[in-house]
Amino acid sequence: MARSLRRLAALTVCLILLCSCGNSAPNPADVQFTAMDTFMHLTAYGDNAQAALARAQQTVMELEKSLSVTDPGSEVFAANNANGQPVSVHSATAELVRFSLSMSHRTGGAMDPTVYPLVRAWGFTTRQHRVPSQAELDRLLPLVGAEQVVLTEDTLTLSPGAMLDFGGVAKGWAGDRLAEALKQAGISSAILRLGGNIQTIGTKPDGSDWVVGIQDPDSENMLTRLSVRDCAVVTSGGYQRSFTENGQTYWHILDPSTGYPARTGLTSVTVVAPSGALCDALSTALFVMGPDKAAEHWREHRDFDAVLVREDGSVIITAGLEAGFSLMGGYGDREVTVLR
Repeated sequence: MARSLRRLAALTVCLILLCSCGNSAPNPADVQFTAMDTFMHLTAYGDNAQAALARAQQTVMELEKSLSVTDPGSEVFAANNANGQPVSVHSATAELVRFSLSMSHRTGGAMDPTVYPLVRAWGFTTRQHRVPSQAELDRLLPLVGAEQVVLTEDTLTLSPGAMLDFGGVAKGWAGDRLAEALKQAGISSAILRLGGNIQTIGTKPDGSDWVVGIQDPDSENMLTRLSVRDCAVVTSGGYQRSFTENGQTYWHILDPSTGYPARTGLTSVTVVAPSGALCDALSTALFVMGPDKAAEHWREHRDFDAVLVREDGSVIITAGLEAGFSLMGGYGDREVTVLR
């Protein structure tokens, strides 16, 4: 865990450096805080940027209170512990549940919001890591699946024993809410760093693209960089949260169909799209799918772009990123395949 935290800190620092605007940019407004178990760093430009960021921070804190799986006062905690009884939820929670279920359907269950019983069994929520027995996983797997959730306009009901966890989509969804609020406040240039999630508003103040780095899964160095504007960039990788037992590494991205960490030949997936929630959900789902099915999904939908890093170090990118993609120094010999 300490190694994972160091890598996250290094990634955050590199993103800050890559996304900086230089000395010629106007002075930014800035806020840093921890929420959703993530260090968040929001930067915006404009006359009322500081006040807008203060409201944005409050928005994140309010979302966390509703969505936390460990806070007894949250709506998600209430639903998870209702033993099959309906729980009243606010419209924001219902919206996130609805979106998550739609992404579960779209991805064939590769991203599933009901995977929490499995995540908890592996100890990723408590940091008391363990390898569950096959018998335990077999008992929990029937609790996983979108069919375990019934949602009406303002009521959420889970099958007894089923549990929701929005760790695979909540930060992206929150990023969308923050970007919308800042735009409504008149902010036209901002970058929101929500851990491994990046949400950009417009361009840098000088009109140039934001430059976002993607970490090499095997080190703390930056493997590639992307030039982007007014979109989200979200990376999921096995290196972000993992533990080792008896020489075997287990990471937090689980395959909902098996209950085990997904091993599909990928070590990281980065998704780029206007919607942070879509990026967040797909970065997990494509990791679980593996490179071939991920390519099929992109060709079928074409509403996102992606960077896939294979276990052998080779890189796959979708055609929409080709113009703004480059390998960082020291990685120029990596094989890069462009999907068209």
